[in-house]
Formats: sequence, structure tokens, C-alpha cells
Amino acid sequence: MPKPIAGLSSLNPTNSESGQNSGVFSGRVRYAMLDDKTQSEAFKQFGGWSSIGCIFFDKLNQPNPNPQFSTDNFARPLFPNQSTIPLENEVVYIMTLPNSNVQSNVNDVSYYYFQPINIWNSVHHNAIPDPINGNSLPPSQQQDYEQTEGGAVRRVTDGGTEIELGDTFREKLSIRNLLPYEGDNLIQGRWGNTIRLGSTILNAKIKNTWSRDGEDGDPIIIIKNGQHDESSDPWVPQIEDINTDKSSVYLTSTQAIPIEVASKNYESYFTPPTTPDKFVGEQIILSSGRLLFNSKNDSILLSSFDTINLNSINSVNVDSPTTTVKSDKILLGDKNARESIILGDKFLTDFASLMSTIITLSTALQTPIAHPAAIAFNAAVPITSVQLQNAANKMLNKIQSYKSQVSKSK
Repeated sequence: MPKPIAGLSSLNPTNSESGQNSGVFSGRVRYAMLDDKTQSEAFKQFGGWSSIGCIFFDKLNQPNPNPQFSTDNFARPLFPNQSTIPLENEVVYIMTLPNSNVQSNVNDVSYYYFQPINIWNSVHHNAIPDPINGNSLPPSQQQDYEQTEGGAVRRVTDGGTEIELGDTFREKLSIRNLLPYEGDNLIQGRWGNTIRLGSTILNAKIKNTWSRDGEDGDPIIIIKNGQHDESSDPWVPQIEDINTDKSSVYLTSTQAIPIEVASKNYESYFTPPTTPDKFVGEQIILSSGRLLFNSKNDSILLSSFDTINLNSINSVNVDSPTTTVKSDKILLGDKNARESIILGDKFLTDFASLMSTIITLSTALQTPIAHPAAIAFNAAVPITSVQLQNAANKMLNKIQSYKSQVSKSK
């Protein structure tokens, strides 16, 4: 019985006839073209901006101690609309396929690369040490890679792997894969940013937060940017947590999401809405450290079949040149508010009339009236009437200043 092929050698055909002539082989990434400055001459030589996303590689079974930029080790991305840019020292499949000259020469081919091979089963990176061009590792890490090549799970715990990954990419051992469930489609970036096209799994062996209600197979989409911290080993997969992940978008169908909202005061309601953590059904939840809605050219429209609640720990502020509220009933201060707001213009019109009458009366009181009968005259009346007249005139002169220049009511 032939010995099964194991380790990195399994990525290459066992003989030259099935290798190069098959049109598919594996290569180690030496450089990925991502700008016009780092390798400016190669950028110009291989098509300028059309070379962005292309790579230079070494054949895995033919390592080159002095890699060069040439058409013999240049490969374009295989897919035009989906790109996974490989890191330096990651392994990719290289394919020979027709190029732009196919109409004039059907045998004219170029190299294309498929996304990195999942050597470590890690979303973060899958680079391997270069046996020729340095990349010396501490003994613990050398043992780690040797064991992994033999089939063990990679479990680096000493702070990092000093493999050359590129100019800016630095390994973070805390980055975890998502834990998949039956039927999931997962899209995972290298830094804890993920999309789960999943469903309710009521009897999953490892529980999640969205499968408490509904039925198996009820759809859910979870978009997450920035994973939460955990105390378990970094190779243990992670499940989304809306309360501790950095930023999340949940699109539910029948699920209840146990979100802990910042403020949950619903005292303005006679019948409060279902609290966010108890609602079961179709909803979209946005959760992050801050939310910004910006409309560059038109309006922001909020429309609700039931109510719209604005809930804040500190304040709700509205800054606008004009703020219009049209409603059959407006309650200010409390849901049980019963005091009516005075109509300012109408009140001040009547108030001005009252002041005019008071002025007329106070003027009359300042002049004694002769009467045939003896009348006791109160000497304080003229003095008081003068004071009343002055006060009334002062208020009447300021009558327009009592009107708000900002708030209007109907």
C-alpha cells in the first residue's frame, strides 16, 4: 500500500509530467503588487496600475534563493470581482490559463493564482517559513511548524511567529476563526471582521445567542467588525457577541437578540414597546461605540408603523435652522401633562388691551372730582394711580419683547 502524501509536499504533483504540464501547481508568494512606489520598476514593467493585486512567486518544489521579477513568476488574480490578496510566504495555487492574446494565439497562456491555501486553517494568515531565504524562528516556533506540517493543529502561544509577511502586516495571535454551524456560509477577513449567512440552530452542541426562538433553518445575517476578547486559547473558534464585539449589524427573521442597550427608559409610554432584548421577529440591529447617519444630498426619513423612540442617558439635542413638529397632541415634561400652553400672540393682544384700560383708569384716579356731598378723599389714591400708570405703560411698551422669536405654536 503506497504511503499517503503528507505535509507541504502534498501541494505539488509527485512527478514532473503531472506537474508543470498539468497547468496547476503551488507557489510561495514573494511579493504582491499593491502600489506604484515599493517596486516602481516592476510596476512599470508589468502594466502599471493593471498590475495591482498581481503577485510574484516561487514554485514550492523549486525554491529560488534569488527571486527575480519576471514573466516566469508573475501571476494575476484568477477572479476579477473577488480578491483575497495573499501575504508574503503564503502558498497559492498557480494555474496556466488563456490571456488577452487568446484571439490571435489559443496557445498563449499566463499564470493566474487562486486565493491562499488554508495551511494552518487560520483566517489571519497561512504563511510558512522559507527554508532558503532566512526567516529563522525560535526553537519553539520551529517545532510548532514541524508539528503542524505533520498534521497537528498550530498552537503558537509565545507571542508571535517571526515570518516575513509583508511591509505592514504584523501577526496578531488573538485573531480567531468563527465557529461554523451546519449550513453556514462564512466570509472572514484577516482581522476579526466577518459575515455569517447562518440560521437558527436550536439544539446545537455549542450554543449561540440567536437560537433561543423560532425554528431550525430560520435565516439570520450577522456582520461583525472587531472581535471581542476571550480568555480561552487563541486557536479556539469564536461566536459573535453583540454586546462585546466592536461593531455589529444583525438582520433577523424570527430570532431574539440579547442586546444590552445603553438606555432603556420608556416612561414616556402609556404602553411601552417590547424591550430590545425580548423582541422576537424581523428586525435590523446596529450596535457600535457610536452611530452616525449622514445624508449628503437629500433627507433622512424615519418611518414607523407604531412608535419612534429616542432614548438617551444624557440628552436629546436638535440643532436646525427650522424645527417643525406637527401633531394633534404634544405632551411636554411628562406623558400625564395636562396644563395648556398659552397662545402668546393672542394673549399679548388681550393683555395690551388690558394695560390700556388700566392706564385710562389710573389717569382718571389722579384727578379729584367735585361732588356736592362731602366725600372723604384718600390722599394715597393719586400716588398709587401714578405708579400703576407707569407700570402699565412700561409693560405696554415692551409688549413685543414677550413674544418668542424661535418657538411658535398653533
